Amino acid sequence: MAQLDSRHAAAGRPARRPGPSGNTDVRERILDMSEYLFATQGFSATSMRQIAERVEVTAAMIHYYFGNKKKLLQAVMERVLEPLAGGMAALAKRGETSVPELTRLMFSMAADHPYLPQLITREVFLPGGTMQAEFLQHFAPRLGGRLPGILEREQQAGRLAANFDPQLTAVLILSLCFFPFIARPVAEAALGVCYDEDGLQSLSEHVEGLLERGLQP
Repeated sequence: MAQLDSRHAAAGRPARRPGPSGNTDVRERILDMSEYLFATQGFSATSMRQIAERVEVTAAMIHYYFGNKKKLLQAVMERVLEPLAGGMAALAKRGETSVPELTRLMFSMAADHPYLPQLITREVFLPGGTMQAEFLQHFAPRLGGRLPGILEREQQAGRLAANFDPQLTAVLILSLCFFPFIARPVAEAALGVCYDEDGLQSLSEHVEGLLERGLQP
């Protein structure tokens, strides 16, 4: 799981992931910085020029890659959510899926992209979110929308407790996987939760353990 580079964090920047050549790809740098600024400042409060200045490129280059700011936001979300939807589809097609597998899939996404849960909260969950309609149409059915069916299948096979409502249980699984990242500023300052690589591993294991033991038949 990716760890936030302390040097970039101190500078108010997300960690950059190296490209295949060992150098940071410009397009990925734009997406990384956009993810960070859209999440921490909000879509409306973040300008293309501001993103360009942080990445040290021109605004024209961002327009070249993405067209406009709304399409840039879509690209930020699609970069993470499309692979996650593919992973959920693969689990749904299998004959058996464990709760730890479900939580690891979602938790790894949030750990590799720690600002995305906050971004989704701002631009999808809150009233008037810029991406709410698009998310409900293109992603919700393929992400959390798959969970109740997977859980019901596991219940029918006797691998999960049958007295839990699949829809409500899906909401709780999503909450446990993503809320720690939304609450990160407070969790670090008030609770002393550590979000380095070891801390994220421990947090993942705690979530898996709570869910697995709680849903045992």
